[in-house]
Amino acid sequence: MIGNLTAGSLSAATSAPSILDIDYLIVAGGGGGGWAGGGGGGGGLRTSLTASKFRIALSTNYTLTVGAGGAGGTSGSIAGVQGNNSVFATLTSAGGGAGQRNAVGGNGGSGGGGGSDNTYAGGSGNTPSTSPSQGNDGGGGVSSYGGGGGGAGAVGGAATVSAAGNGGNGSSNSIGGGTYSGGGGGRGFTNNGSGGTGGGGAGGFAGGAGTSGTIYTGGGGGGGQDSGSGGKGFIALKFDSSLTPTFSGGVSYTTTTAGGFTTVGIEAAGVSDTVSWA
Repeated sequence: MIGNLTAGSLSAATSAPSILDIDYLIVAGGGGGGWAGGGGGGGGLRTSLTASKFRIALSTNYTLTVGAGGAGGTSGSIAGVQGNNSVFATLTSAGGGAGQRNAVGGNGGSGGGGGSDNTYAGGSGNTPSTSPSQGNDGGGGVSSYGGGGGGAGAVGGAATVSAAGNGGNGSSNSIGGGTYSGGGGGRGFTNNGSGGTGGGGAGGFAGGAGTSGTIYTGGGGGGGQDSGSGGKGFIALKFDSSLTPTFSGGVSYTTTTAGGFTTVGIEAAGVSDTVSWA
């Protein structure tokens, strides 16, 4: 019947509030920057601030995975690497797209910046597609100037014939208490692109190295010689303090409690890790 809910599903907007409704922030790992090229895209970002909360069933295990950032490119023949996905239950945020040197930017949660070996478009964000969108496109690159990686809050900046593209800004989130998923800046011959807010790494200048994305933000790595790696992702879960969570052994987390709610910030969780509530 329309409007009915099953445990462990996204709660419908018309359903009555319940202590079993969980707020979430899921940030994937950022993409690595391209060698002397485009910046990596910020990791995909999904949150209950723009979508329905997740309704749990008690004594049920839910998958947890925090995605690592992708490695940066270390030579002209090695592109950046896409970031790894982060997962809570049935919800997946896609890793940020890789920045490139001699190709179109990689697709991902947010797209990587286009390469600087010629004229290359930025990668597509929100890939695979989610609603609401989990990220934005990367900026295009031109000869000697890489495009900026896309961020959760804005597209990556396109390079010009005299300036590298800046990384797209990330998105602030009250559940996690910070700003996340900024794009990495492109490498430039005479200047460098800045990293987007939310952990995006700055691009390198001429022969300089790009900066890695900030850990636990999913920020993209900056393009450069060598290029920066993407930042590790992050998951935050906020729930009624009457609930007691149990995590499997591989989960690393911090806990805060205020106003009758508990927020757990999860910094590490592998593909076999889980959480349940009682």
